[in-house]
Amino acid sequence: MQVIESLLIGNYQIIQDTDFYRFTSDSVLLARFLKAKKGEIVADFCSGSGVVGLHFYAENTGVKSVTLFEMQKELADMSRKTVELNGLTETFQVENLRLQDIPAVYAEKFSLILCNPPYERGGFEKAEKEKAVCRKELSLTLAELCAAAKKCLKFGGRFALVHRADRLSEVLCTLHDFNLEPKRLQLVAGKAGEKPYAALVSAVKGGKSGIEVLPTHVNE
Repeated sequence: MQVIESLLIGNYQIIQDTDFYRFTSDSVLLARFLKAKKGEIVADFCSGSGVVGLHFYAENTGVKSVTLFEMQKELADMSRKTVELNGLTETFQVENLRLQDIPAVYAEKFSLILCNPPYERGGFEKAEKEKAVCRKELSLTLAELCAAAKKCLKFGGRFALVHRADRLSEVLCTLHDFNLEPKRLQLVAGKAGEKPYAALVSAVKGGKSGIEVLPTHVNE
C-alpha cells in the first residue's frame, strides 16, 4: 500500500510503499554527508523511492538537477509520483534501468553521485525478491557500481556511498581500482561504545591520495 509521508524538511513529501523495502536512517545520513557545490548536477544511484536525491536537494541550495536511477519499475514509478507531488518535474528526472546499462548520454555528466547500494551478500533466504534486490548484491556488484560511477562522473566529480563497515577495506580498494580516490570517511555506530555497523565514504574521480577521517557518528 502506498502512503504519503513528510520528509520533515520544509513542505517536502515522499511516497512510500509498505510492501516494498522502505528507506532507513542510512539514506538520511548519506544525504547529509556532503554539501552541494554551486550548480551541482546530481545522480542518485539505486535510488529506490528517491529519498537520498530528494533529501539532498531539500537540504542544499545550488543543486541544478537530480537524476534518479532505479532498476525496479515499481520503485521508479513511485519516485516519479513523488517528483510530481513536490512540483519538481523541471529539476528531477527518473531513469528506470540497471546501472550496468546506463547509456552513453550520461557519460561524464554528473558532478556528484550518491548511492545507498545493496551491500549484503547471500541469496534470497526468506526475503521477497523486491526487498532482497534492495539489500543484497543479486543484481549489482560493488565493482559494477564503481564502474558506473566512474563512467558517469566528470573528472574531479564526487562519489559518496554508504556501505557495511565490515566491508570497508573492499570498498576503499575497489574505489581506488576505478580511479575513484577515497577522500572522506565516517563510521556509523548504533550506540556510543558499540562497534560501527556502517561506513560513509566519498571519493573523487582522479583525486590525489589522502583521506579525511571524521569522528564516528552515533546514530541514536
